[in-house]
Amino acid sequence: MPPEIRRAFPWFLVGVCGCAVIWALSFTTLPPADFAFQNGDDVKTLDPARATGEPEHKILQALFEGLLRSVPDGPVDENGLQDVTLVPGMADLPEISEDGRTYTFRMRDGMKWSDGTPVTSRDFAWSWQRVLHPETASEYSSQLYYVVGGKEYNTAEVAVGDRVEAELRERPASPDPLQPFPRGTVVHGILESIEKPERPEIEDETSDEGKKLLADWQNDWVYAIDVKPQTDAGIDWDAAGQLRYFTKQTDGGEFDGKKLESVHQVLIDFAHFGGVETPDDQTLIVKLNEPTPFFSYLTGFYTLFAVNRECVEKYGAPAWTKSENMVCNGPYELEFRRIRDRIRLRKNPYYWNTDAVDLDRIDAYSVKSQTTALNMYLKDQLHWASDVPLSVIEEIQERDDAKVGVSLAVYFYRLNTTRKPLDDVRVRRALNLAIDKQQIVNEVTRAGQIPAESIVPPYLSEYQSPSGEGYDPELARQLLADAGFPGGRGMPTLSILYNTSESHRAIAEVIQQQWQNNLNVKASLENMEWGTYLDKVFTMDFTIARGGWNGDYPDPNTFLEMWTTGNSHNSTGWSSPEYDKLIAQSQAASGQERMDLLRQAESIFLKDLPVIPLYFYTRTNLFSPDYAGFEPNVMDQHPLHLIRRRDSNDE
Repeated sequence: MPPEIRRAFPWFLVGVCGCAVIWALSFTTLPPADFAFQNGDDVKTLDPARATGEPEHKILQALFEGLLRSVPDGPVDENGLQDVTLVPGMADLPEISEDGRTYTFRMRDGMKWSDGTPVTSRDFAWSWQRVLHPETASEYSSQLYYVVGGKEYNTAEVAVGDRVEAELRERPASPDPLQPFPRGTVVHGILESIEKPERPEIEDETSDEGKKLLADWQNDWVYAIDVKPQTDAGIDWDAAGQLRYFTKQTDGGEFDGKKLESVHQVLIDFAHFGGVETPDDQTLIVKLNEPTPFFSYLTGFYTLFAVNRECVEKYGAPAWTKSENMVCNGPYELEFRRIRDRIRLRKNPYYWNTDAVDLDRIDAYSVKSQTTALNMYLKDQLHWASDVPLSVIEEIQERDDAKVGVSLAVYFYRLNTTRKPLDDVRVRRALNLAIDKQQIVNEVTRAGQIPAESIVPPYLSEYQSPSGEGYDPELARQLLADAGFPGGRGMPTLSILYNTSESHRAIAEVIQQQWQNNLNVKASLENMEWGTYLDKVFTMDFTIARGGWNGDYPDPNTFLEMWTTGNSHNSTGWSSPEYDKLIAQSQAASGQERMDLLRQAESIFLKDLPVIPLYFYTRTNLFSPDYAGFEPNVMDQHPLHLIRRRDSNDE
């Protein structure tokens, strides 16, 4: 090291330490928020199109608002639960056609983004198309498969004769040419032909190698499109077009002596012929493939929220979600986000009902430790603790400030059916039969949870699940022997993946011991932070993974459709054509016929067992008596903008 650098090095260290002290002091000198709550893990994203988890749900419901909103409403019933109802959000309640396939939403007057610009129907149309765009990679894109053309656009399914769009490789350099938005030049036309080379032999299309081989083959396709002229009035579909040839290969090339133009995607023309129309800024018309009784609820779920197009295209993803860039339309806006500390929300003055929002600032703390959350609550550093220590759960439930209720949610273990020996249903059944779920809810969770033998919770009045298999270690040992592992001999150690939580670990340890005692099967435990855990589940980089699912809407479909082939939430490798067919048939049915079809599908699911249902949730929350606007409900919906300081009217 040169002497002048050596002499300067101590001063450099002093500077670094000084910066660290200033940064640390910024945490301690921060003025307190009006309300603070435990939000569990750090959120992985604040992009509604990319979010998937419960920590994200609470924040996105405060930052954004959909066409409609699902809110707790009315008195608390004899079970201590409050009803949940749909209310207008950015739009009034929809007009629904007689056949149940067309929803017409009218935007409400005065709806604005947090920069003061108007929220229009076109914002929702653009945002929904963004969710469906293949390069957005939204795990919840299937929620828009009910819309005409939604699945085909998302999965890039095109056929000869389709009206299509082709995006040339001319994306703007700013913010990043690899970003799908803003888009490059898009041409429109009629697909005349697709020339495909010979398909390679692929043993496993779900493997990384299989996916690459399939993608490389598809990139070699040649699309012949009769491209139609575009005028100020739009695309002239009746005019004579120009036959042009396109490929996804980045270098273009030639085909039969014809020039090949390189494109990012060739997709159906969803913007013009999909099931979303915007005849004007105030009207959104949605056309569905089949009557979908829960579609109104979906419009209040964060995947279907509108995002500000100008903001997304200016900064790109994920930079548009930074506090200094974000434009939102909910009751709160993002003041700052500090990793492993908190998210601070600030009241949005442009929100249509801002006068009714009582709390100016809210802190969402990234507190995973149940003990830490309880201590912070008891010291008034938190006003809402949503995950309390299992060791004192019974005592906590006796407190006057405890809010306890059942929840439309299930706790389960995903099984990677593409890995041996979990590809054998006998092994999967044996693992399930060897778990004493009653012991788990009695001795570990201890909050009134119900052991689960099905995947759909028993809180939907119009639906009853088929019976699954209960605790039977003798049958479990027989099945394991039939699968070639008598007495557990030859059975590999099974790894259980879970995200950081004291309760997840406690449950995994009990199951680890039960499998050892009942089957002589060993299991190892693998703990991951929330973001890494989600990535591993999504890419199926696990053997067994802890999972949980909160109902997105009050219908059994929210617990069953996710296991269809290719669904981004499946993440088990399991596929059943019969199951897929029943789910599809249910979406074209209604009433009791629909419920019977869903029940048949769940029966197949419980026989094949790609997941092990463990228990149905109850929620135990500690909520400060200084505040009001919080009561248990089966959907576990607690909008932050409805929480308020308690006054004499709340007594």
